Amino acid sequence: MGNETIPPKGPDGVQGIDLRTALEERYLAYALSTIMHRALPDVRDGLKPVHRRLLYAMRLLKLDPGSGFKKCARVVGDVIGKYHPHGDQAVYDALVRLAQDFAQRYPLVDGQGNFGNVDGDNAAAMRYTEARLTDTAKRLLDGLDENAVDFRETYDGEEREPIVLPGGFPNLLANGSSGIAVGMATSIPPHNAHELCEACQVLIKNPNAEVDELLQHIKGPDFPTGGLLVSDTATIREAYATGRGSFRVRAKWEVEDLGRGQWNVVITEIPYQVQKSRLIEKIAELLTARKLPLLDDVRDESAEDIRVVLVPRSRNVDPALLMESLFKLTDLENRFSLNMNVLSRGKVPMVMGVKQVLREWLDHRKEVLIRRSEHRLGQINHRLEVLEGYLIAYLNLDEVIRIIREEDDAKAELIRTFSLTDVQAEAILNMRLRSLRKLEELEIRKEHEKLTAEKDELVKLLGSDARQWTRISKEIAEISKAYGPETDLGKRRTGLAEAPEHDLGDIQQAMIEKEPITVIISEKGWIRALKGHQSDLSTLTFKQGDALKLSFHAETTDKLLVFSTGGKFFTLSAANLPGGRGHGEPIRLMVEMDEAQDVVCAFVHKPGRMLLIASNEARGFVVAEEDVVANTRKGKQVLNLSAPAEATLCVEANGDHVAVIGQNRKLLVFPLAQIAQMNRGRGVRLQRYRDGDIADMRVFKGEEGLTWVDSSGRSFNRSLDDLADWRGDRGQAGRLPPTGFPRTNKFGTPGL
Repeated sequence: MGNETIPPKGPDGVQGIDLRTALEERYLAYALSTIMHRALPDVRDGLKPVHRRLLYAMRLLKLDPGSGFKKCARVVGDVIGKYHPHGDQAVYDALVRLAQDFAQRYPLVDGQGNFGNVDGDNAAAMRYTEARLTDTAKRLLDGLDENAVDFRETYDGEEREPIVLPGGFPNLLANGSSGIAVGMATSIPPHNAHELCEACQVLIKNPNAEVDELLQHIKGPDFPTGGLLVSDTATIREAYATGRGSFRVRAKWEVEDLGRGQWNVVITEIPYQVQKSRLIEKIAELLTARKLPLLDDVRDESAEDIRVVLVPRSRNVDPALLMESLFKLTDLENRFSLNMNVLSRGKVPMVMGVKQVLREWLDHRKEVLIRRSEHRLGQINHRLEVLEGYLIAYLNLDEVIRIIREEDDAKAELIRTFSLTDVQAEAILNMRLRSLRKLEELEIRKEHEKLTAEKDELVKLLGSDARQWTRISKEIAEISKAYGPETDLGKRRTGLAEAPEHDLGDIQQAMIEKEPITVIISEKGWIRALKGHQSDLSTLTFKQGDALKLSFHAETTDKLLVFSTGGKFFTLSAANLPGGRGHGEPIRLMVEMDEAQDVVCAFVHKPGRMLLIASNEARGFVVAEEDVVANTRKGKQVLNLSAPAEATLCVEANGDHVAVIGQNRKLLVFPLAQIAQMNRGRGVRLQRYRDGDIADMRVFKGEEGLTWVDSSGRSFNRSLDDLADWRGDRGQAGRLPPTGFPRTNKFGTPGL
C-alpha cells in the first residue's frame, strides 16, 4: 500500500489503528497458534499438545501400566488446571480416544469402564471411568527424568512441561493422526509398528534408501478395525513418496453356507472410523428405497466382534455382485486420505513422505540417546566423586569423626585436611551414622569399578556415531519384537487384496429391481413405460395431434437403444423412464437429439447382435450392436449423412441374405457378405433408384427363405429358388416383387 495514512488519534488518548493490518496480525497469530498448539502433530512423538499433556499428567500421577487405575476426572482436572487451559469435555474426549482400541491401533491409555464403542455410542462421564498408561505410552515417556528433552513453563508459569516426548515408539505412523488447522489439515492412517521398525532398520543401514525399499516392509495402513486394503501398488507408492494420496478400504466379508443351497453374507470387519449403527441404518434406508434389489434383509448380530448378516433376495444371487452394489452405495467401502502434514522438529508445518517422517523420528531418537547418555555420564561422575570421598572417610574414620565433633566449621576443615571437593565433603557430612557399618572398603571399590566401566562405555558411545546407530538399531529391534506379528497386539489386522473388477454395467444392473415394463413411443417422440407386459394398448391416450409410433416389452434392468434420423444412436436406461400415468417425456429432453430429427426405431439392447442400418438413399452397412452403445447424452454418430439424406431403417442382421425394396416397388435379393461391416461411415449402396427412396429391407437365412406378412395378416414364404429372378448383386435396381407382396412395400418384419 503505497500512500498509507496514519489513522488519526481519537479523543482521550484512544489510538486509531488500520483495520486491515490489525486483522492480518491477529488472524496470523490465531492461525499459528492453531497450527502449532492444537491441530498438527509433532513428527517426533506423533502427538498433539493435548495428548502430550495428558500422558505427562498421568505419568506425574504415577499411573504406570502396573499400578492401579485413577478416575479420569482426576486426570482431566490435572491437565486443565496445570497445562491445558481448555474445556474439560474436549480434554476428556481426547483421553477417551487414546483408550479406544477401535480408534487407536496401539492404545496409549488403558481404560476401565465404558469408553464408547464402534457403534458411535459415547463414553460414560469422566467421574465413572478410570485410566492408567499402557506399555506403549510408557515407551513414549521413557527418558523424561534423564534430560532427554527440553521443558518449558506452562501457561501460568507455575509448572513445567515437556516440549516433546522422548518418543521411544514410532507413534506418528503407528497410531496415525488427523486434524484441521487454519489453511491446512493433516490425515495420517495407523500403520503396523513391526513393519515401521523393519523399515527403520533399512534406513539405519542405508540412509539413502529409496521409498521402494521401505515399502517392501510397509505394506500399507494397518487399521485397528481391520478390513481389506484394495488400492493398487502404484497408488500406494505415490501416496507414500509424496505424503499425499488416499487408500481404498473395504469391509471383510464371507459367505456363510446355511445348507440346501441357502446362504448369507457375514461382514466381520468394517472400514476404519465407520460407525456400525450408522452403516446398518444406511443399508436399511437403501432397502426401503428399493435401491438394493439383490438384498432381502440386514441384521446386526454383533457382540464383542462385528457380525453383520446380509440376507440375499434369492439363492441365485451372485454374492460378489451383491457386495459390489453395497460397496458402491454405502460406507462398506471407504477412502481414507493420506496428508502427512506435520510439524518438522516441532516448528515448521510441512507435508512429508514416509522416508522423511521415519528419518526425523530416527534423528530424534539419536538426539534423545545422546542427551540421556550425557545425563547418565554426569550422574556417574558425581557418584564416582562421592565414592572417592567415602573411601577417604572410611580410611580415616576416627579423624573424620573428631573433626565433625570438635571443629566449628567441619566442612572447611575436612576439605583442608583430606583435600576433598565441596561435593565430597557435603556427602560425608550428610552420611547417616547407620551407614558407617556398611561403609566397607570392598563395597566402595566394587561400585567404583562398575561405574568406571559404565563410564568408559558411555564415553565410547558418545564419541562414535556408528555405536550410537547400533544402539538405536537394538532399541528398534526390541520394539519390533515386542510388537511382532506373532503377538496379539502386533499382528497385522488390515489385509491386502485386489478389488475384483466387475463391469460397471453389471453393478448398475444389480442395483435396479427387475420388473417387466412396456415401452411406449409416440409419433412426436414422447416416451413412457407402463408397468407389466401390456398387449392391449387401445386405451392409451396421447397429446392432441400425437399417436402411437411403436411399443415393445422390456425389463427395468434393460438398456434401450434409440436410432435417430440423424444417424445417431442414443442409450437410455429402462429404469429411468417416466411412468405411464401421464404422457411421458420427450426423448429430446433425455438425450441431446436435434429438434429437426426424429426417432427411427427403439429396441432393447442385446449384446452380441449385429444390425443393418440404412439411409433413405439406400446406403448402409452392418454394425455390431456393442459398437453403437453411447455412454453420454450426446449419443454416438454411427451413420454419416450429407443433407438432405436421413437415416430410415435399422434391422437385425441375422442371416446370410438381404432383401431390399424401394418406394418404386422394385425388390432385390443379394448376399449379406456383399455389405461391409463398419463401426461408422456412410456405407455402401444397397439398391439403385432413378427416383424415390428405400422402403424396407430384411436380412434372412437362405435355407429358411424370405418371409413377409400382408395387410390382412397372412404370412408368405419364398425359397431362394423361388426368388431366382430377384437375386443379384447389391447396387442393382431389382424388379417388381412376387405376387402377394403388400402394397405398402413393407415386409411386415417383427421389431428388433
